[in-house]
Amino acid sequence: MNVALPAVIELWSPSFRIAAILVLVAFFYCRGWLRFRRNAPRNSISILQLSGFLGGLFSVWVAVGSPLATLDDNLLSVHMVQHLTLMVVAPPLILLGNPVRALLQGLPRRAVRFTWDLLFRWQPVEWLAGILASPLVCWVAAMSALIGWHLPALFELALRSDLWHAAEHASFLVTGLLFWIPVIQPWPNIPKWPRWSIPLYLFFATLPCDALSAFLAFCDRLVYPSYLSAPRILAISPLADQQCAGALMWACTTFAYLIPAVIITVQILSPAPARLQQQTLGAVAGVTWERPSPPDVEVVS
Repeated sequence: MNVALPAVIELWSPSFRIAAILVLVAFFYCRGWLRFRRNAPRNSISILQLSGFLGGLFSVWVAVGSPLATLDDNLLSVHMVQHLTLMVVAPPLILLGNPVRALLQGLPRRAVRFTWDLLFRWQPVEWLAGILASPLVCWVAAMSALIGWHLPALFELALRSDLWHAAEHASFLVTGLLFWIPVIQPWPNIPKWPRWSIPLYLFFATLPCDALSAFLAFCDRLVYPSYLSAPRILAISPLADQQCAGALMWACTTFAYLIPAVIITVQILSPAPARLQQQTLGAVAGVTWERPSPPDVEVVS
């Protein structure tokens, strides 16, 4: 059954919970950004970083809270756009904004002290953070989420259940943030691997994505049966929609991983001073890789 696009979009109901969470995070980030600009202008977070962070939050809203979310049950290609946004668009933008520094300055004093003690002084969390700081763990977590949720059984489960659908999107965002931490190295992360290994880290990440996208693009049968009975939009067949989803995944992940790999490789091979060679992709957005000292929680009120 074919339906018009406006008729589907009319079914969209705004998720005030998602919007409220994102607006609250943006408020505290901007509050911390302003305090940095006022109290420590030499170490302040740039406007470009501010724009990147807010752009990352907006990308999350586009993926899970905008009218786009009403189309994921109808078109696999739209569903794929959601996944790619949560994996390769929103996470690097958020991390380029140096979020921990800004949020620790923007949150209320009690919340800052609790968060700081929890993250850096409580042994179980410190132990867990040490494990999650490993690039290998970050890579495996992101690739496992990618492949696991695209297995037909789990994918169909997420289509049938709102709760599992939300868990799917949350896992893509969380593992996406983990995946990009070794690449962007936001404070207070400390590099675990030599810098020359990161292009290889990104290259090997393209392999599972390429395999999955090729399977979707060249498979001669419908992988996810739910789309066979879903109302059709734009007169595109379910198989053509699946092929489009595979092509989208291949193109987006290839460029998303290739561009930072090239930037980092050029920086490593550049005959610049050693200090400049230690800069990473974050240098494009005004981020330097000299770790700042812990934030003074007394500045926050």
